[in-house]
Amino acid sequence: MPLLFNKDGAAATNASTATAATAAAEVPGAPQPWLVEANHLVKRYGAHLALDHISLQVRPGEIYGLIGPDGAGKSSLLKAVAGVLAHDEGELRVFSQLIRNEADSELIKDRIGLMPQGLGQNLYGDLSVEENIDYFGGLRLLSAEALRERKEALLKSTRLERFRDRPMKNLSGGMKQKLGLVCTLIHEPKLVILDEPTTGVDPVSRREFWSILSRLLQEKGITALVSTAYMDEASRFHRVSLMHEGKILASGEPARMKDLAAGCIVSTICADAQQQMAAVQRLTQRFPQLEALGQEIRVFVDSADADADAARQQVLQTLQQTPAIAQAQTEVLDAELEDVFIALLRQRAAADANVAEPVVATVANTAAVVSVAQPATQQLAIEARELSRHFGEFKAVDQVSFQVPQGEIFGLLGANGAGKSTVIKMLTGILTQSSGQGMVAGADMRTAGLQIRERIGYMSQAFSLYLDLSVLENIRLYAGIYGLSRQQTAERMDWILDMAGLRPFGHALTASLPMGLRQRLALGCALIHRPQVLFLDEPTSGVDPLGRRAFWDVLFRLSREEHVTILVTTHYMSEAEHCDHIALMYAGRVVADASPEQLKNRLEQEAGQLVEVDCTDAPQALQVLQQAGFASASLFGPKLHVLLKDPETDSQRVRTSLQAFEVSALRPRRLSMEDVFVHIVTSLEQQDAQHQKGSS
Repeated sequence: MPLLFNKDGAAATNASTATAATAAAEVPGAPQPWLVEANHLVKRYGAHLALDHISLQVRPGEIYGLIGPDGAGKSSLLKAVAGVLAHDEGELRVFSQLIRNEADSELIKDRIGLMPQGLGQNLYGDLSVEENIDYFGGLRLLSAEALRERKEALLKSTRLERFRDRPMKNLSGGMKQKLGLVCTLIHEPKLVILDEPTTGVDPVSRREFWSILSRLLQEKGITALVSTAYMDEASRFHRVSLMHEGKILASGEPARMKDLAAGCIVSTICADAQQQMAAVQRLTQRFPQLEALGQEIRVFVDSADADADAARQQVLQTLQQTPAIAQAQTEVLDAELEDVFIALLRQRAAADANVAEPVVATVANTAAVVSVAQPATQQLAIEARELSRHFGEFKAVDQVSFQVPQGEIFGLLGANGAGKSTVIKMLTGILTQSSGQGMVAGADMRTAGLQIRERIGYMSQAFSLYLDLSVLENIRLYAGIYGLSRQQTAERMDWILDMAGLRPFGHALTASLPMGLRQRLALGCALIHRPQVLFLDEPTSGVDPLGRRAFWDVLFRLSREEHVTILVTTHYMSEAEHCDHIALMYAGRVVADASPEQLKNRLEQEAGQLVEVDCTDAPQALQVLQQAGFASASLFGPKLHVLLKDPETDSQRVRTSLQAFEVSALRPRRLSMEDVFVHIVTSLEQQDAQHQKGSS
């Protein structure tokens, strides 16, 4: 039943809607009821239990996060709260209204704004920015004056003013999400529900989105319930719930969530890079949870008392066993939320073995079957020489140059539209370059014959799988395309099923697989002919943290054990840490080319030390700090992050600027690849804006 609205744009409801609890919330000093309250909520899809007795409470005015992998139940819970999905058991109250049926949901829908998952999924591609906003204002029956005032304010807040005439389909991913947010907020709801709003959005747009959202929510007194698969976004929420397989594993403030799994991270780097694989294999025998990030090995050490020195000694003692593996650097770090999440699953035996322990599952399998011709020397596997591609007057790729040695994991980073996918298509021979050369395995891809192309594996953003075929049928199809014999097909099929954890799903339709397993099947199909060079174009977009970690574990072994060269593009800056070398693209050009550590060191030398500021009213404090000249300041949930060129002097400047905000702590933080990406891209955007202003 559709909502009815009165002439002022407010929903027409009967007197019973104004419950006693809602009225109490408007009385100064009265106790605030929960805005959302779920008790033992259950939702089934046939035999599948999507929500397994979920209980949580959301306070008015907070940003509450639901964090977990695909299939955890996040979307089902959000849809139930939004009133678009009926639950089977349990009790749900929203705005103190008991939700039992569709009629109950209609009583509160005028106070809710829902933004569904997917870039621009609630928008219309052929309509302009302004036409989309007008359409949603019309749906909410806003008066012409109210629509005009709110539209102009939101366009200004989101910096979409000068794009009001651009069709939605021509917007970047970040701009689509900002427009989606505007359309969700146009009727000024009291509760906004956002389902993975930043998936597939580049880091600069992600940070801007969260800053805009936090500011708008505070100005209007709006509450937000948000889901995400990005564990690093937890710091942006006031409280979070970690979800897995329909259950809530834990809930609380993000800063305290890291104490849920006792332990810490020991980071170590081998003195001899050639011994890294041996170090990983030895550490795996003692520590069930670790990952390799480029040259760094991060080991989660279970510890009831979290003794840092004891944890470090455990790792070093393991590596010093005969034959000893010398370490150039070893330090103890606080565990990140993703580490804690995986530790919780492992410690509570809540995860499937193929996902929860990817290291153990893949060490033997990868080494057992994969075999490629090894280069006699450290030759170049990929080389771009002033590679360019023009589409009419538009320069999609502008004289790009870089080199990738055999066996290296090379990351190609950049925002949407930077030219990453175009570079890959030229290097794989799918697209002809306008000028320059693209060399792969020593051959120019413009003239490379079939023999060279058979040495290349390519996994596109679309995964290139046939969803109406089973897992085994997809593998056989690709084996036939590459001309494998029956025996070769059987051998490679066994390897793919083990590598991807797909043996129990061989006869399942590919469309029925979770995104993480589907993506590993696509990887297996790209590797079925044992290529020497592997191109991966945003292979983990939309994949949950557990799936991404398992995926990268496979890539690490392919690189280190079999010397497969891997060129990968990604939006996940945490994944950039896995790369040996990185080229950062901006507007079709390479603007940075170095290892992750080198890029971080350059940023620290150029812009200073990263500091976290703990203060009251962070959104307002952010504006004050930026006005005081700290342009790098950004919002991280209830805290601020800022780069200080002179930590001692600038720390005092920060405290002086924020005297009205009760600064309780300034803590140094390690730089991340996201910090590097945001700093470089933001600086270039500012330069471009100044250039355009000067030439106009």
